[in-house]
Amino acid sequence: MTNPHAPIKLSVIIVNYNVRYFLEQCLHAAQKACTTINAEIFVVDNNSVDGSCQLVREKFSDVELIENHENLGFSKANNQAIRLAKGEYILLLNPDTIVEEDSFVKCLRFMDEHLEAGGLGVKMIDGKGRFLPESKRGLPTPLVAFYKIIGLSSLFSRSKRFARYHLGHLDKDETHEVDVLAGAFMMLRRSALGIVGLLDEAFFMYGEDIDLSYRITQGGFKNYYFAGTTIIHYKGESTKKGSINYVKIFYQAMIIFARKHFSKGRADVFSILINLAIYFRALLSVFSRMAKAVFLPLLDALVIYAGFLWLLPYWEKLKYTPDYYPPAFLQFVVPIYILIWISAIWLAGGYQKPIKILQLFKGVFWGSIGILVFHSLAPENFRFSRALILLGSAWAMIALLAYRYVLSHSNSKRVRFDLNRKKRVVIISETDEAKRISELIQQSNLKITIVGIVQPNRDHAASNFLGSLSQLEEIIRIHKIEELIFSATDLPSQQIIKTMLDLSKLKVEFKIAPPESLSIIGSNSIDTSGELYVVQMNAITKESNLRRKRLFDFTTSLFFLAAYPFICWTVQNKTGFFNNIGKVLFASKSWVGLAPNNETDKQLSKLKPGILSPADEFDNELSEANKRKINMVYAKNYSILNDAGIILQGWKNLGR
Repeated sequence: MTNPHAPIKLSVIIVNYNVRYFLEQCLHAAQKACTTINAEIFVVDNNSVDGSCQLVREKFSDVELIENHENLGFSKANNQAIRLAKGEYILLLNPDTIVEEDSFVKCLRFMDEHLEAGGLGVKMIDGKGRFLPESKRGLPTPLVAFYKIIGLSSLFSRSKRFARYHLGHLDKDETHEVDVLAGAFMMLRRSALGIVGLLDEAFFMYGEDIDLSYRITQGGFKNYYFAGTTIIHYKGESTKKGSINYVKIFYQAMIIFARKHFSKGRADVFSILINLAIYFRALLSVFSRMAKAVFLPLLDALVIYAGFLWLLPYWEKLKYTPDYYPPAFLQFVVPIYILIWISAIWLAGGYQKPIKILQLFKGVFWGSIGILVFHSLAPENFRFSRALILLGSAWAMIALLAYRYVLSHSNSKRVRFDLNRKKRVVIISETDEAKRISELIQQSNLKITIVGIVQPNRDHAASNFLGSLSQLEEIIRIHKIEELIFSATDLPSQQIIKTMLDLSKLKVEFKIAPPESLSIIGSNSIDTSGELYVVQMNAITKESNLRRKRLFDFTTSLFFLAAYPFICWTVQNKTGFFNNIGKVLFASKSWVGLAPNNETDKQLSKLKPGILSPADEFDNELSEANKRKINMVYAKNYSILNDAGIILQGWKNLGR
């Protein structure tokens, strides 16, 4: 601000959510653009976990910081600051933008010269310098939305009829009157807001800029696209705009807008079109995920098969005669081998990212064991050389590792295979214990990066913490955390276990640091410290454990079905046993599940109901609290051997 006693000309409002480094750039640029005008800057933080608030406090002390303890959404957060703002003009600015030094001056001059202007947007480019068409937009009527959804707006990008959504017929280098302003840069006349109202808080994210733009025109003002200045908008950085979740939220916001401003008939048509678009994008997303999921397994299968095509004639020439093996070997037997290898790699976690050598090795090793078992049990005419199985195993191990290593050094994002990469870890503890655990990790010389600390016992994190326990899922996603270390000193074991179960779907590892532990064990030599002494956990809800449990259920059911005539006499309810075999085989039940309990944890409740449970060994009626404890003990350290033991112990009840 140039003169603290003069009226404030401009109030800049930035709503931030986990984009700290973009926010820093944005604030630097905004402050430069305010040097010649009386202005104030607000940052409204929606409960970020990336240190955004600490950044503002330390580096931008002149900025008014509003810290929310929950994500209130774009509209509510902006309205918070608008109500406090004193400027003649209000600028809603995205944190992932960079303005020019004279952007604000030019925009304010235009607004002063055009008293009919209620709102103003500017020319925006992305991080690669490409013009962003959403800089100028038309009103998304049902027909305009239909042209965009089916792709006609992209096909005829300069058509006045078909490209109305982005007003493709208007020159991007000239100033125009437009219907809709982009929320990334939205300069508003305060007097106009006094007439048309603030942002509609029914819109959590997306659509609020369209709604306010429309109300500005309905209030007798005009919206302008101003080409006299250009800003950078790193589109998509603060939100994952390619995800189906974004598509759903965005289009549902369009439905809210239509129902608010269109007639019932037009709103219904709009709603149908939008829902069709959501289902279409969801279908594309499903196909895309399927393609990504089968990419590596399919490539593995082709590589292994190519190895057999090369090994077979070489082996025949070395040991036998050409064409010694019948065509059935390559046509049927080798594909079965490959299927066993691929399944074993999958079960061992060899397709999880980042790729780990040990998991791949385990998969190939156990796959080879399975193939040898298959070889010994197969009919005589399908038993071929064991030496070829061993040669194929060696080829699979070497070739799969080699091509993954090559792909990891390419531009492909599907394979990450970096031996020098450090594991990203978060410590969940109070300050003193976090310091002790950090020192132990540093002494161990392990490849670990401590990203930060999470506060376990308060609702909102202090300035030196990433966030609170309730924000863990967001912290893991934002910071790409691979492992959590819980302090047993600061958290009770029940809370640790519950948190692990809640987060086990996120492919994050867990460790627990015992209180007052001074040990660092597992050294490779007397000169190295080795592993941090911690208690490892193996939650049943981990993806790898769910796969193993399902495979155990499936194979056990097949065995029970084959042996039914011989073993059904050992079970109390023979008909029920047969029905249960079918239910487990088709995944509606599991042989071992949780004890029925009214207080079952949310994550555990997603598990298949069991024929038997770990509580069956107790003859007395158990309380709900005791059932929950038994379930937690079973779930925190899952083992197939444990399931097998429960089945053997409760054998006679398999038909219940």
